[in-house]
Amino acid sequence: MIPIAGKYSTFAQFYDVMSGEYPVYRAGREIGIQKLRQPSGAQVLDVGCGTGLNFSLLQRQITPDGIIVGIDRSPEMLEQARRRAERNGWTNVILIQADATELSPTDIGSRITTQGGRSQSDAVLATYALSLMKDWETAWANIVSLAAPGASLCVVDMQKPVGLATALTPLARAACWLGGSDIDAHPWTAVERDCVDVIAASTRGGHLQIRSGTRTTDT
Repeated sequence: MIPIAGKYSTFAQFYDVMSGEYPVYRAGREIGIQKLRQPSGAQVLDVGCGTGLNFSLLQRQITPDGIIVGIDRSPEMLEQARRRAERNGWTNVILIQADATELSPTDIGSRITTQGGRSQSDAVLATYALSLMKDWETAWANIVSLAAPGASLCVVDMQKPVGLATALTPLARAACWLGGSDIDAHPWTAVERDCVDVIAASTRGGHLQIRSGTRTTDT
């Protein structure tokens, strides 16, 4: 089986079509970004931004006065994100290649400011990204360091369906396996642990879990 990093590089051009975005996963993005509640002019850090599927939803909140900082470890995925931004005329998008589990927050902050952004963001968003990372806790600590005190943090990720949707568990497991995600990682629990004013939501039979909260000064 192709390693996760290689898989996303190989299929970057076709990711949007193959990912099940509109029938399933778009719903989680929409809820998560709605929970961010960012005003015009805000800077949002999109961790594991991939091809930029969050960008259009974020642009509606922050407007051209804001900034989107997209971080991804795959240069091929970032190239697709860059093309998406250019196609739509979004000049407020900063793209940085980095592995969230290994990055230096100081270095990334410096790279962001060099490109016209701020070293710490008003919000941090991770959609279907942390469950791809074996050491997602380290990634979480790194990205929280890039959030300003009082920033809004949001994680959207996957688990096994619940209730009547339990019958769809084999399909959900297969989708996660194909994408390289750990369906049992439950990275949104970090928001519950490290944030205040936590808001919980779910959709698609509980398969998609959304948690948003506010970073405390001692996180």
